[in-house]
Amino acid sequence: MKLENILNQDLTTLADKNKERFISNEPFSHILLENFFKENYLREILNEFPDLEKNNGSMEFNTKSDKKKFATNVEFNYPEKISSFLSFLNSFKFLSFLQKLTGIKESLVPDPYFFGGGLHQIKRGGFLKVHADFNYHPQMKLDRRLNLLIYLNEDWQDEWGGFLELWDKDMKKCVKKLSPKFNNIVVFNTNDYSFHGHPDPLNCPENISRKSIALYYYSNGRPASEINPNIRYHNTIYKNRSNSNDNIDERLPEFKKIFGKLYIRKKIKI
Repeated sequence: MKLENILNQDLTTLADKNKERFISNEPFSHILLENFFKENYLREILNEFPDLEKNNGSMEFNTKSDKKKFATNVEFNYPEKISSFLSFLNSFKFLSFLQKLTGIKESLVPDPYFFGGGLHQIKRGGFLKVHADFNYHPQMKLDRRLNLLIYLNEDWQDEWGGFLELWDKDMKKCVKKLSPKFNNIVVFNTNDYSFHGHPDPLNCPENISRKSIALYYYSNGRPASEINPNIRYHNTIYKNRSNSNDNIDERLPEFKKIFGKLYIRKKIKI
């Protein structure tokens, strides 16, 4: 796979140019980069994107926290071009770019299982409430450090919604809204306080859906400042927005051991 056929810019140059902006962005380190991939190449990826609602290798979410959301599971059989694309995003060259861009000191590790990642699709009326992601990989026993989101939504209209919202640590306000338009990518640090989502129902036409590819990256250990001392290992933490009717139970089971065999002690508010 030749990089000049995939990328619009040199990765090293792009990382050096945007590192300071990534680190300093509020409410937590992140960046949106537009027109990142060659448009024709990314359109080939979009053309292979299946309707996950009709695919047996996908999961549907339909709760108070996420609705009409579909995602590939760990056994999903990816189409050929998408599979090759995912391999590139987990390659040494791309990892080196992410390492330079983010300034993360610990070595980043890709996820060959695509646990929780892969292809995501949300239909009209769907949403994903504001949350902090699960923070530990059950197979690799590593800390989740970084999210990469690649948006595949051609001719997306702002009035349809679907913006990625980034909220402050205290859930008092939405600090940033990032567009899911075609060929936008978002990279952000994921930790116990990186609250994000698109919490309002999509208002797109019935024949349109919000499509994205999600890659997660890990490390062996992480800074103490990114860890909520009340619960070291956790699943997704959903949060209620200020002045909203979200009505989410913010309590989580407290685990003595996460994943595998779970020991649930009580529900705690964090």
